[in-house]
Amino acid sequence: MENIGLVLEGGGMRGLYTAGVLDLFMEKNLYLPYIIGVSMGACNACSYLSRQKGRNKRININYVDDPRYLSCRNLIFEKGIFGADFIFNEIPNKLEIFDVDTFNKSKEKFIVGTTDCDTGKPVYFEKNKCQDGDIFDAVRASSSLPFMASIVKFKGLNLLDGGISDPIPIEKSIKDGNKKNIIILTRNRDYVKKPFKMKFLARRLYSNYSGLVEAMINRHRKYNHTLRYIEKLRREGSVFVIRPKQPLKVKRIEKNKHKLTELYNQGYREALECYDKLEDWIKK
Repeated sequence: MENIGLVLEGGGMRGLYTAGVLDLFMEKNLYLPYIIGVSMGACNACSYLSRQKGRNKRININYVDDPRYLSCRNLIFEKGIFGADFIFNEIPNKLEIFDVDTFNKSKEKFIVGTTDCDTGKPVYFEKNKCQDGDIFDAVRASSSLPFMASIVKFKGLNLLDGGISDPIPIEKSIKDGNKKNIIILTRNRDYVKKPFKMKFLARRLYSNYSGLVEAMINRHRKYNHTLRYIEKLRREGSVFVIRPKQPLKVKRIEKNKHKLTELYNQGYREALECYDKLEDWIKK
């Protein structure tokens, strides 16, 4: 199963759909040799690589109403609506223990996409080329949403959400040599991203980061162009796309546990429904 990539979109809490898909993959013992993800997609990839089925579901549903995880109070104490220290320190080290050894020993190549705030360009980090623990700093940077989290300083760079500059990193995967790709999206097929409406606020809040502001303004063009490109690749047979069949009722920041559970179940169910076709596609 060489030269097959797994591309994971972000989408905040909509990533519960991806968590369901990846849990089905783990149940089927399907591990792709190359995984690239941004934002929530990168977070989901970590538990996939550590072989911890159900972990992302538990974290994002069980703790969603914990103010340390998601609340306005975090804006005061951590300068972000998500509690970064709680999510990236207390949860993996004390509450939902992350299997670091299995993750580090995994043979799959893992790439995390981030956005350079100075240039507005994507910057990618590879697990096996990072020092111990550094890849988790990259995941944290990739998951730091504009307006909702502080800029992460890492490797001398100012970084934010990887979904700003490269929301669905299929071109990076192809550039890295993957002739076939499985793409997990968190939007339905008819979705079209609308133009950015908060230009004034972005220019004011990120006045020192013109590259970031331009990337945010142009994000809808990049996103919609990528969707058209993916559709072209799908017709050619070089990608297999798994995405919600219907428009989602879950928002990027969602605290309704019932909706989140339903979305996870939808991802698992729809992955199961197409799994035989996926196996046949992989074998071609």
